Amino acid sequence: MRKIFNKWIDNYFSNEEVILLLVLLAGALGVILYLGQALTPVFISIILAFLMQGMIIWLKEHHVPHLASVMLVFTFFIGALLSLLLFIMPLAWKQSVNLFNELPGMVTQAKEVLLLLPQQYPDVFSEQQITQIIDLTTTELRKLGQMVVTYSLSSITGLVALLIYVVLVPILVFFFLKDGSNLVRWWVSFLPQKKAMLTQVWTEMDQQIANYVRGKVIEIVIVGSVTYAAFTLLGINYAALLGIMVGLSVLIPYIGAALVTLPVALIGFFQWGWTNEFWYLMLAYGIIQALDGNVLVPLLFSEAVNLHPVSIIIAVLVFGSVWGFWGVFFAIPLATLIKAILNAWPKSHAFVQDDRSAETK
Repeated sequence: MRKIFNKWIDNYFSNEEVILLLVLLAGALGVILYLGQALTPVFISIILAFLMQGMIIWLKEHHVPHLASVMLVFTFFIGALLSLLLFIMPLAWKQSVNLFNELPGMVTQAKEVLLLLPQQYPDVFSEQQITQIIDLTTTELRKLGQMVVTYSLSSITGLVALLIYVVLVPILVFFFLKDGSNLVRWWVSFLPQKKAMLTQVWTEMDQQIANYVRGKVIEIVIVGSVTYAAFTLLGINYAALLGIMVGLSVLIPYIGAALVTLPVALIGFFQWGWTNEFWYLMLAYGIIQALDGNVLVPLLFSEAVNLHPVSIIIAVLVFGSVWGFWGVFFAIPLATLIKAILNAWPKSHAFVQDDRSAETK
């Protein structure tokens, strides 16, 4: 057994590039785990600059100078950031506060509906079960209220952090856009001359991650905007809040759409009941989800890596539990990185020959 294990180690871990790759991955993981909170503005700035790099490349291909391309793209970024901070987020926050204030009335309406179930379906529901459900819901809402109060008390600290991000992130984004190529060359200069495996992994990952991240941001914007427009036309309350929720739900493949259906249906039901307006709402929501899954996703991610749905779900669960929102956002790129490493991992010729000889026998 020991001989077999040693042979496996020699075949897969004797290459010096493998050791280098493992050291780099371990170093990156250590930086994220121990310095991730302090370096969050840097990581956010790198991601934003990476998203806008395609626009700069397109402008340069049309004979626009590098600095002029950077200034045009950065101006667009500042405009989008100001729109988010001055219009979208205040509207979503206002609707969130209104929703929280109306929760007691919704709970009362839900109680009236639930208490009718034992009368209509006595064989399925008992009055004790309904009472337990109502008590559990009331307890959870009280916890939610305490959470909101706690957050409001600590909002001063959050406001200071937000102001730091608003000032620091745009500055970092500008310099990453302007000098990103020079920074990459500087970091690469510290690597050994022999780095064929690293080059293969980087080449495979660069285009795929770029396509995925940019495509995912475009998908969030399109789905959220279309949902907000459709819900506003239908007249449902909290259209902006629901539009943001539906837009962000595309971050979690297969699961996000199912989870966000519940608040959409509940708000529609509490506003209209079992009326035609409610079914129009659910029909519009279903059409948006169908178009997203069958038209928009294939169009945006036609060049992205093809992963099995089971691999995607496992990646979302694992990386989401480790790194929260960013783990969910980068779950598919991280799974793609693992796949690229496995594809580039050097294999011993002797090991391959032994396998072929065994298959021949």
